[in-house]
Amino acid sequence: MSLDLIDLELLKILQQDATLTNKDLSMQLNRSVAAIQERRRKLNEQGYIKRTVAILDRKKIGRSLIAFSHVLLKSHSAATLGEFETEVSKFAEVMECFQMTGAYDFILRIAVADMEAYNHFLRDKLATLPNISTVQSFFVLREPKSSTAYPL
Repeated sequence: MSLDLIDLELLKILQQDATLTNKDLSMQLNRSVAAIQERRRKLNEQGYIKRTVAILDRKKIGRSLIAFSHVLLKSHSAATLGEFETEVSKFAEVMECFQMTGAYDFILRIAVADMEAYNHFLRDKLATLPNISTVQSFFVLREPKSSTAYPL
């Protein structure tokens, strides 16, 4: 499916507020409710929309500290990389895991309550995984921009 201008506009709007009804969207896009419902269904079916979620205020739920941890593994076999990805994905503190090029193999975005919670995560969870050579962490001081919307 190729996206036309209406699909792109629909995706832009949904990235800002996915709770809008098909009726609300139809009024904004000057299309029938049925047409919007069909477009939305196709965008979901074809994977343009992966899932619909609520984005929480991390500070209000006790996840005030964000760390970006760079991880270097001792071995780079497919099995070792796959095992690390599988195991680190089980940790609730790990919000995102990216395999990278460059000096480190992975970057993890970790959300915890405070430095003590990060220390617990590092010592009792992350450091227990096999084949970790180095972990270097950076802590967020401020968050001047945070977006989940891609430019379309």
